[in-house]
Amino acid sequence: MATTYEFGPFRLDTDAEILFRGAEPIVLGQRAVALLQLLLERAGVPVTKDALFEAAWPGLAIEDSNLTVQIAALRRVFDDAGGANWIETMPRRGYRYVGPAVATGGSPAAALPPTLPGRPSVAVLPFTNLSGDPEQEYFADGMVEDIIAGLSRIKWLFVIARHSSFTYKGMAVDVRRVGRDLGVRYLLQGSVRKDGRRVRISAQMVEAETGGHLWTERFERPLDDVFALQDEIALNVVSAIEPSLRRAEVERVKRKRPDSLDAYDLVLQAQSDVDSGMPAQVTKALVLLKRALALDPTYALAHAFAAMCHHCLFLRSGLHEEDRLASVRHAHAAIVHGRDDALALTHAGFSIGMDGHDRAAAFTALEAALAISPSSALTYILGSVILAWGGEAERAIEWRERGMRLSPLDPWAFAAFDAQAMGHFHLGRYDKAAQAAYKSVHANPAHSITYVQLAAALAKLGRLEEAKAAAAKVHELHPTFRYSRQFGGVDCAPALAAAMGEALRTVGLPE
Repeated sequence: MATTYEFGPFRLDTDAEILFRGAEPIVLGQRAVALLQLLLERAGVPVTKDALFEAAWPGLAIEDSNLTVQIAALRRVFDDAGGANWIETMPRRGYRYVGPAVATGGSPAAALPPTLPGRPSVAVLPFTNLSGDPEQEYFADGMVEDIIAGLSRIKWLFVIARHSSFTYKGMAVDVRRVGRDLGVRYLLQGSVRKDGRRVRISAQMVEAETGGHLWTERFERPLDDVFALQDEIALNVVSAIEPSLRRAEVERVKRKRPDSLDAYDLVLQAQSDVDSGMPAQVTKALVLLKRALALDPTYALAHAFAAMCHHCLFLRSGLHEEDRLASVRHAHAAIVHGRDDALALTHAGFSIGMDGHDRAAAFTALEAALAISPSSALTYILGSVILAWGGEAERAIEWRERGMRLSPLDPWAFAAFDAQAMGHFHLGRYDKAAQAAYKSVHANPAHSITYVQLAAALAKLGRLEEAKAAAAKVHELHPTFRYSRQFGGVDCAPALAAAMGEALRTVGLPE
């Protein structure tokens, strides 16, 4: 049974991993939440540094400065409520919570670690950049992403999405714990050194449960041959898991590559800004993507990323028609040129469904993506959003669950929780809708639409003060928000729009 802790004006929900001050969620990282939970559990009692390290960084060797930084972050939060001294430093011993009395209560049980799937399963962890140049991080990350994309084309193989794997970037990992957290049998680790026009890669395959090595290899190739190198590594990984792999399945790993290496490099650099979903960052990404498309006008993934950038600008920067049309135009180009690229088809399908209001065409693209890459978590996550706005509540929840199982730590989790919240709202399950919306707020506190979901669900539950606080957050993040325009922009199902609109009116959000 998970627990809530109430102290002063604060409430820590350990199930959702969110700290609230009144109805307002406060952004804290998972490590700060873990430290606070242990301090509250042992309120008034000194907690050793070793115990705190084990709570927040289990199995890792961490410098004391990391703990100091997290404690300082908690003190800053409490300082706003006059509680800067609520966490006491115990010299040479640890820390102690000495703030207001702590009241505890039960909440729904925390989620269990995912069970191992019935088929071979793998996660590719971020490769270490040994180039000595921080600017080459994107190159090492791109190598890993292409290996994941290749493995995802093997239908019998369960592959964890890049975004969940990359939560371990820069960390010394315990392979047994990572295997349990992600629900996989095998992990691929490695390093990349880019030196002039040559690239060197070391990679190893381990069995997560035992930590035993299954396969180790080193590669050195001219940089011009980098795509063949990525395929070679992916093929070796697959062979390590399933020695009897049929040749036809091996061939599925190989896929079309962009003609221009320079265009490929530009798209790699743009990806993190595309994934941010924030107008300022996608505007930067569009500059790189336009350069990539000038070099290779048929580059499907560049078109798909450009579609997502214009989608973000359309919904979050004024609903300008030129952005909507650009989103759809690039999406169609991505489909024409990317028939074997699951990621391009996924982004393109999303833009066509959300901005082109053609859900049938959207799901034709998404289903084609899944035929190519059955382990594509993002396809299920973005598909769940389209389904939710379209009023297909049960199917939206189902797709959301599939996506999160494939990528439990995905940065697009906020979108999956949004879809879950809308699905439950449409089905009249307002308590579950509010829970999902709170989790989305925690995953992406800058996303205004999440607060719309939260305000509507809380209003239906009669929790009007909390609902009004969520509505105020919508105004803060999106001053020009009008729910009728927003619902029209995504072609919201009429029944869902009517029910949400009625709830939003009661908390003062303008039509």
